[in-house]
Amino acid sequence: MTAAQRRALEDLLPRYQLSLESHLAGVATEPFANAIAETFGRQAPLALEIGFGNGNALVAMAQTHPGWNCIGVDVYRPGFGALLLACEREEIANVRIVDTDAATFLDLLPPASVHCVNVFFPDPWPKKRHRKRRLVDAAFAAAVANCLEPQGLLSLATDWPDYTEQMLHVLNAEPALRGGIGARASIRPVTPFEAKALAEGRNIMDMSYRRTAGPLKP
Repeated sequence: MTAAQRRALEDLLPRYQLSLESHLAGVATEPFANAIAETFGRQAPLALEIGFGNGNALVAMAQTHPGWNCIGVDVYRPGFGALLLACEREEIANVRIVDTDAATFLDLLPPASVHCVNVFFPDPWPKKRHRKRRLVDAAFAAAVANCLEPQGLLSLATDWPDYTEQMLHVLNAEPALRGGIGARASIRPVTPFEAKALAEGRNIMDMSYRRTAGPLKP
């Protein structure tokens, strides 16, 4: 972590962090959807990036869609610092950070409350014995489908062929999602992960899925 990132965590994180403490403890006095609207100071379409790394794509999404409330979910503290510095430098006000794992956060979201979810280059856990740690599995697919509004969009990218196969398998098996391999997400810049993959000769695979209008989980 650089000195600038450390300074950003100390000075800027309180302004940009969405705290989950009271909701996780079960002592919150308001619904979670209200807490999200309150931290942004408005009601607006909600966009998530899960595993935002250093924040390049999240910053691009927030700048391209200033009318959206954009939340980044991650646990990588140096990445928090990099994102905070970018938000300060570019005067971005429509970004908040959530410091937790994806499953915990998705479980707090009301059904049909999210406009879009982005998952770009999640950790591939390439060793076979570690693949159970991969983010995109059947439980993740069901949780994302439940929180997406009808026709809400899930966009993904990976440079690992066997992870592509896993993503397609679990997402195609989720009855509330429809999609598959598709075009590059319009807001996705070339991230450091993508640049490294391309330099090493790996192809990038983009996928996109829409939430169908079927029944939601209670």
